[in-house]
Amino acid sequence: MKDSIKKFLNEEQDPKAIEKITSKLNDLLMKGEEVGYIGVQKKPAINVFPDSIVASNKRLILCRPKNLGLSMDFTDYTWDDIESVFVKENILGSEFSFTTKTDLAISIDYIPKTQARKLYTYSKEQLDILKNGAPVPLAAPFDEPKVEDEIKVAEIPAVEPEQIEEVATEEVTDFAEIMPIAQPEFAATSLAANIQAETNKDRPLNEMSSEELFVKLQNYKKLLDNGLIMQGEYDNLKKEILGYM
Repeated sequence: MKDSIKKFLNEEQDPKAIEKITSKLNDLLMKGEEVGYIGVQKKPAINVFPDSIVASNKRLILCRPKNLGLSMDFTDYTWDDIESVFVKENILGSEFSFTTKTDLAISIDYIPKTQARKLYTYSKEQLDILKNGAPVPLAAPFDEPKVEDEIKVAEIPAVEPEQIEEVATEEVTDFAEIMPIAQPEFAATSLAANIQAETNKDRPLNEMSSEELFVKLQNYKKLLDNGLIMQGEYDNLKKEILGYM
């Protein structure tokens, strides 16, 4: 099996359907576009030519086979055209749907529940990035100056020390004069602490709705961005929350 399709078979997607889609997507992807997830229909009876939905960092692409699988129709919707996304879980799979800003409603049914949840979460993340911007990367560690960049002592001219005139000191009678000014970092730390406190006081995960779980995931992302939790902790928390969505 080709390595290019192995990463899209995490939730038992149909390998044949994935192979057909990925072979055609190579000519459809735009510059800088990356496929994040692929959901494939799994109908209860005949599932010979399933529909699929591809989620990339730029758009959603509906893939519908026709002519007995010999050709395929592609319909795409960019994230800035999409208003919201939804998942409705049924007895036989789930229905993944979304609405556009032109009041169109598009859906694809019989998506396995785990795949539908992953599609929903990935789509929510892309819409959040579009709305709030990509997370600010952490600052790079300070690099020690290279030897060739250092200033040689011999090149610095000698300077006579200036005479410092003594100034009489005044007694401080108002302690407000020596109070330190609050630093901006304190506000950022307080904000992050508030996010952490809000996240920790939530109800158990199994009692929360999908929207509440998504808000909780966003709070953990903010904690990660503020450096209050490590990447590994965030990945474990994210995996736990996605298990309930």
